[in-house]
Order: sequence, then structure tokens, then C-alpha cells
Amino acid sequence: MADERDSIYHVDGDLVPASEATVSVDDRGFRYGDAAFETLRAYGGTVFEWGAHLERLEATCEALSLAHGLSGDDLRGRIDETLAANDLEDAYVRLSITRGVQPGKLTPRPEVDPTVVIYVKPLPRGGVDGDPVWDDLATVRTVETRRIPEEAIPAAAKTHNYLNGILARAELRAESEDGAGEADEALMFDLDGYVAEGATSNLCFVQEGVLHTPTTDADVLPGITRRIVLELTAEADIPVREGRYELADVLAADEAFLTNRTWELRPIATLDGGMIGSGPITERLSRLYDERVEQTCYE
Repeated sequence: MADERDSIYHVDGDLVPASEATVSVDDRGFRYGDAAFETLRAYGGTVFEWGAHLERLEATCEALSLAHGLSGDDLRGRIDETLAANDLEDAYVRLSITRGVQPGKLTPRPEVDPTVVIYVKPLPRGGVDGDPVWDDLATVRTVETRRIPEEAIPAAAKTHNYLNGILARAELRAESEDGAGEADEALMFDLDGYVAEGATSNLCFVQEGVLHTPTTDADVLPGITRRIVLELTAEADIPVREGRYELADVLAADEAFLTNRTWELRPIATLDGGMIGSGPITERLSRLYDERVEQTCYE
């Protein structure tokens, strides 16, 4: 696919060129961010961890009381059609479901005619023969923007209302313009001042051979890549602790990395200017992750 403008979208059951892909200005996803989404990766034409993504999508829709009425097989079929239409096997995939068009009132109607949009773009091959989508280890800075508390918006819900992450990334840009230098990710705290997660990533770090990660019992999205990493630590007999951590704990780490579906495992080069870097546990988990992708999607 030479140009994203030539790509094919899947919009409400139809494959359409990107230039013709539209939704109504009265759509509640546009008006209110009243929508659920998932970011997925296809490796060799296989949507990795589709079952886990579908489960989380349904949990988000349940949290929003968004009864879209679409089956998992229907949604998966639309993704496969979009990949085929774009002649892609290794790809980024985004699936969005909004509540659709309803009268311009905040209170949603229980009857839903959902808007469903699927977008794909090429990514490098994954697995043991793949290359990461990132060029360098991540430069990370903390920001003043706090993670939205679970009591306000469920932390596990992936909705179109991404203002929290946008504000965090906007802070990074403003600091960069003021001479702080470029950063790849913003690290946010919860309202109690504990480290939570990145704007679009989960955090893991290693101290004295133990992998630590902020608990999802707090205001942290339970990322699917994060979950796989924890499964891999169990297979590799790497001790794990999920807890609540202060910034000093992370700055003192021997290794640290970020996880999300696109980056997979991305080591942290620096945090607030302090050097951290990769290490043997990060490298081992990255290799095990690649092996799982290879076995699941390419063999």
C-alpha cells in the first residue's frame, strides 16, 4: 500500500476508499466520545490475541451500556475483509464501535444502531524474524496530568474519550518547545502520586531480578501486552510483583520497558533524564514474546 490515502476502510459493513470514509457529524462517537475501540496487530494475516481483544471490547461496551448487537465472528470477518482489501498481512488494526446517531441529548437511548469503523496500516513483520516498529529505546518524562480515577471512568475501558492521554502528550510537546528535548512517552501518576502508566502504554521495571509493574487494582488499564508479559514471566520463572510505586522506585530500576500492542516491549532509555536502559530480563521477555507471536501466527 503506497499511500494511506489509497487505503480501504471498513465503514458500517462496506469497504470504501479512505477519501470516501465518513461518519455523521451527529454520531455520538464524534459528539461525546461515546464509543469503544481496540488497537490490534495482525501478524502473517492472523489477528494476534483476538479473543482477548474481543473480551476487552465487550467489557468496555458493557461499561458504556452500549449494546451494539454485533457478534465476534461478524467483527472478525470485517477485520479480515479489511486486511484482504488492503493486501496486508502484517498490520496495525483499529476497530471502533460508536453508539451511532441519536438525538442530540446526553442521555443515551438503549436502542443502538452502531457505527463500526475498521482501519488498517502496514507494520513490520513480527515474531523472531521481525523488526520493532520503534527505532530507538524510549525517552520518557513524567507529566503533571494525572490518570483519571477509576471512580470517574473505568480504568479498564478503552473509549474514544482519550483527552487524558492527549493532555499528557500535549505537556510533552510544550516542554519540548521550552527546550526540554523530545520524548516518546508521558508517564502519568494517579491522584495519590503513585506511578500509573504511560499515555498509551503500561510500565514494567526490574529491580534485583524481580519484575515490577503498577497494579491494575488501581487506575491502570490492564493492557493485553502487559498480560502476556506476566504470563511469560511465569513460564520463565521470573518473580513478579504488582504494586503501587513511587517515581524513585522506577528511577532506581536496573531495567525498564513499556508495553502496548504496537510497540510490543520497548525498553526505556531515560526517565526524566535519568539513565535506565534494557537488560537481560527485558531481552529475555522480548525474545519469548517474539517466539509466542511466531508460534501463534507464522507456524
